Amino acid sequence: MSSLLATVSAGSMIPTTANADTVEKTYVACNQYGDCWRVHQRYAYGRDAPITYYNSDWYDAHQNDEHVHWRPDPVSDRGYYERDGSWHDDPGARALVGGAKGAGVGAAIGCIVTLPIGCAPGAAVGAAVGGGTGAAVGAATTPDH
Repeated sequence: MSSLLATVSAGSMIPTTANADTVEKTYVACNQYGDCWRVHQRYAYGRDAPITYYNSDWYDAHQNDEHVHWRPDPVSDRGYYERDGSWHDDPGARALVGGAKGAGVGAAIGCIVTLPIGCAPGAAVGAAVGGGTGAAVGAATTPDH
């Protein structure tokens, strides 16, 4: 075990080059009418306007899907498209935060707990539980309109 720790410690001292480019995370937001658009933040609007979010790679896979109505990307992410295609600005929307942080913490804890049998099973379960908990907390703080 001590040789493993020594190897890990030595590996962490290897200098790395940081990339100066910042990576911008985007999502695809879709309403219940099949309208989709790209956003940089995820928000919850309550039961009256359920929005489903996908990772950015979903855009590439569904860009030519005949069942998706692609709407222009909004200037502000705080809002959603109505059934008639008009933009509903919602400055009071609450950001869904915590899902990514919860997943990271859950994965780390799950990995540590299952380290004797291997990190992957515990990390996967921990990420799922932690990510769901963080997203649920974000959604639970969203007021109904």
